[in-house]
Amino acid sequence: MDLILWRHAEAEDEAEGLDDLERALTPRGEKQAARMANWLDRHLPEGTRILTSPALRCEQTVQALGRKARRHDDLAPDGTAEGVLKAAQWPHAKQPVLVVGHQPVLGAVVAQLLGIQGGGCPVRKAGVWWLRTRERDGQQQTVVWAVQSPETV
Repeated sequence: MDLILWRHAEAEDEAEGLDDLERALTPRGEKQAARMANWLDRHLPEGTRILTSPALRCEQTVQALGRKARRHDDLAPDGTAEGVLKAAQWPHAKQPVLVVGHQPVLGAVVAQLLGIQGGGCPVRKAGVWWLRTRERDGQQQTVVWAVQSPETV
């Protein structure tokens, strides 16, 4: 199974009276999202299931891809790595899954799947981590297929 984790692009700073879920992308964030969406569009397999946090900044990030996405409450900013993996049906989903979400949750997913001690891994804004599960010698392994940031695509 392929699990693609895409952190939302740069968003407005938190402001008094602004609900965290309503923070929008900045103009720079819109450019970041477009660059990563272009790369993803060239590489995502047909039939990839796309899940997004209900936060506006995540919905705007995935809109740049131009594909249908489903909102999932377990991907909200206060979500957990376990919630992300459950929503993605890791490692048993029949099709690749793209998750658009937040840090530090996405970093916690990467750390958990790769056995990184300390419980977290930095994921840059608009960055993508593409993980793949496989079986070798009777054991399930998680491998990194790609890591991209909007500055390198």
